[in-house]
Amino acid sequence: MRGQRLAVQASTGPAATIQAALVGIAVTDSLELVFDSLETTRKVRNLRRVPNVAFVLGGWLTGDERTVQYEGVADEPTGDDLDRLKATYFAAWPDGPSRASWPGLVYIRVRPEWIRYSDFTNDPPTIVELTGQQLRAPPANER
Repeated sequence: MRGQRLAVQASTGPAATIQAALVGIAVTDSLELVFDSLETTRKVRNLRRVPNVAFVLGGWLTGDERTVQYEGVADEPTGDDLDRLKATYFAAWPDGPSRASWPGLVYIRVRPEWIRYSDFTNDPPTIVELTGQQLRAPPANER
């Protein structure tokens, strides 16, 4: 997942419509996704109303049919959580601090509920799903 810097993000818009956007992401050791956005965007308004969100990472290059489908719940962290997530985000996006002072810029964290990794460069393909307790266990370096 860390090899991907961009993801297509889908959220629930008004009247249960689906809206998608391309976002720049960073990934934590706990498989949280973090991205920044302006609070006036549809994605932020949608996630404040309905925090369920889905992403697709990868599959951009011909011949590299490896993707991650990711579903989770978004929030806007504060305090130490925000500091930790901003550090992760700025490591992936060194230009991130230059946007930090923009009026209305917020940081969105997404905690995973379901992840499916598919690698169709293998025969047979590799498909791995992670759910529930598997995703809530702390990473090995935090145990």
